[in-house]
Amino acid sequence: MPTFGADLGASLDAIAQLIQMALTPVFLLTGIATLLNVFSTRLARVAGRGAQVVKALETADLDHAEVLRAQLVHLRRRSLALDAAVILAAAAGAATCTTIILLFVGAVGNEPIELLLFSVFGLAIFLALCAVVAYATEMLMAGTGIRAELTRGRRRHFLHRCDDT
Repeated sequence: MPTFGADLGASLDAIAQLIQMALTPVFLLTGIATLLNVFSTRLARVAGRGAQVVKALETADLDHAEVLRAQLVHLRRRSLALDAAVILAAAAGAATCTTIILLFVGAVGNEPIELLLFSVFGLAIFLALCAVVAYATEMLMAGTGIRAELTRGRRRHFLHRCDDT
């Protein structure tokens, strides 16, 4: 017959192991929260730039208005990519929290949840990866926009120099 102290020690070991297992998804959750912070900050900057373009559009001449409209279309596409990144990262965070809950439910209950646990954690990783891909897409769009602005600026500068000669 086991003694009370031995049962308590085994029980404490099992609880400590469960807490250790739950920490892995918590670290993933921390990373996802950091990604969400980056994505939302970036989205706010794109929205701010969009507001500037809309304000400039109100007083722009026809040639400049066309350039500003093209910028608005570009900013809209970027904001959609960032929206997707935020939604995917939030879903990854929810799946990660579900994983943690499943770890505790599995420890308390008698139902085998290994496949469900594996699937939900895999989904969290997949969604986080998709969020990073959406963010990378927006970064590529931003780079394309910057290069287009630089090219347009060079052309304008070149045209002004040709007019001066």
